[in-house]
Amino acid sequence: MNNNNNNSDSQPKSLFADKAYDASNSSTKPIDISKEQSASNTGQLTADKSLTNSSILSTSPTEDATKTTSKTTIASDEPLKLAVVGHTNTGKTSILRTLLRDVYFGEVKNEAATTRRVERAQLTDSQTGDVLVTLYDTPGLEDASGLMDWLEDNTASRRDGIERLQQFLAADIAQSDDALGSSEDYSQEAKVIRQLLASDMAIYVVDAREPVLGKYKDELTVLSWTAIPVMPVFNFTDSQEANIDEWQTMLARRNLHISTRFDSVAFEFADEMRLWQNLATMLTHAEMLEQLMQRRTENWARLYDEANIIIADFLLNVAAFVQEINEDDDPMPVLQQMQEAVRQSERSMQNKLLNLYKFYDNAVAATPLELQAYQQDPFDPELLKSYGIRATSGAAAGALLGLGIDAAALGTTLGLGAAIGGIAGGLLSNTGSIADKLSGVKRLYIDPATLTLLATRAMDLLVAVRHRGHAATDATQLLYEKEQTTNNDGNIELNDDESNPITPWPTHKLPSELKKARGKPQWSSLSSGKSEQAQSLRMDAAWSLSSKLQARSADNLQMN
Repeated sequence: MNNNNNNSDSQPKSLFADKAYDASNSSTKPIDISKEQSASNTGQLTADKSLTNSSILSTSPTEDATKTTSKTTIASDEPLKLAVVGHTNTGKTSILRTLLRDVYFGEVKNEAATTRRVERAQLTDSQTGDVLVTLYDTPGLEDASGLMDWLEDNTASRRDGIERLQQFLAADIAQSDDALGSSEDYSQEAKVIRQLLASDMAIYVVDAREPVLGKYKDELTVLSWTAIPVMPVFNFTDSQEANIDEWQTMLARRNLHISTRFDSVAFEFADEMRLWQNLATMLTHAEMLEQLMQRRTENWARLYDEANIIIADFLLNVAAFVQEINEDDDPMPVLQQMQEAVRQSERSMQNKLLNLYKFYDNAVAATPLELQAYQQDPFDPELLKSYGIRATSGAAAGALLGLGIDAAALGTTLGLGAAIGGIAGGLLSNTGSIADKLSGVKRLYIDPATLTLLATRAMDLLVAVRHRGHAATDATQLLYEKEQTTNNDGNIELNDDESNPITPWPTHKLPSELKKARGKPQWSSLSSGKSEQAQSLRMDAAWSLSSKLQARSADNLQMN
């Protein structure tokens, strides 16, 4: 395969590039949006370091669609040139952000005409670096009805569509916005049409919440005159206001029978694959799209594998966390230090998951991904209750409200009242060994209930990021399998339903890997402070536990 990088000096090759009007003297210049992106370290447990590499080779200015090269068909060894078009503010840039996994691409605002120039990005083969698809983000169509009126008045109806569009592109009203100061200014539409004539095919982005109006029908008429395949793509389909049936009826009347759904906010990987598959059915040579689908499917599966390893490694690190105190020492300072260490470790794990799926740092991303519910204190007893998790049975017959503290083991000098008031729970004291009893040593570690809560929250977050588009701007919400409500304090509560558990395992039945970690304090960097050494020691257990996490997730999907 020839690697065509489509540099700005190269000439576009498409079905109708030779028909586009030469506007090389136009003052309109594309924006260079090239950005160097670096994914943060997502852990050293995976052997395949290419998993985190972006499928985007680069983002760069659009090719000059006014240079011409004759071409009669789409060659099998050339990247597909795909224009993204539609009415202003329908989410074209948002769809591209999600397809590119790039929160930085373009500019997204809740206002019309945000994109004013054509911008380009490339999807590449993550293994070979070959460019597979070149995507063009075009300005929104603002007045297709006015353009249709102009075309009806100034071009001959007996001429074909391309000839009529050529005449429009040569007219003064198609030039840059301030060229003549005329009240008739279709320069934005001209940019879109020039790019269409230099592209192999296009997707027409539809805001599914919008009613079917005459302006959209006129847009489709203009697009049809470019004589390239056009596929409608419904955005914002997750909205209750979607009018997809009405749209499909209108599209069918215009011989547009192939369409697809792709919500740039509520993302589904299956929807993306369906988008590429439907485009492939419209091409004579679909090798590039087939290669793209294969590679993206492989990468998506590898990301999931790595994400589960990150979670498993975090859980083992916490499970092996042990601190020793003397029999008569006050445990509260040590317990509080342990809690804080676990909080920081969980936040680090969360950031690794976000970076893995290219949401990056909250303070840097153009559309911040707030964790909100995931930032609730894992040692809050109310949070345990909201998940339906019961604390360890040794917690003084429930006197500590499920905090998971073995009150008897803490000793009578502390007092039950001090235990209730001084700590939020989540830790256990272990004096089970004879050596510990003889030496007067107590070992403090994280209890099974809190480990189960941490596992459940991590798996919930993974589900959330896998279903979040890169154009989403609202805070990520937990995705529960139980019905949820929000209390007056803004915290999420779950309706109790024993028949539909949300935890990956019963609290009293921790996976064998976590049980083993209890006796391996050297596995925990929180205990030893030796991060790389501890991670190396727990590597095999992390791989084993990650497989169980994936199996639990698959079982839950089948149950629902």
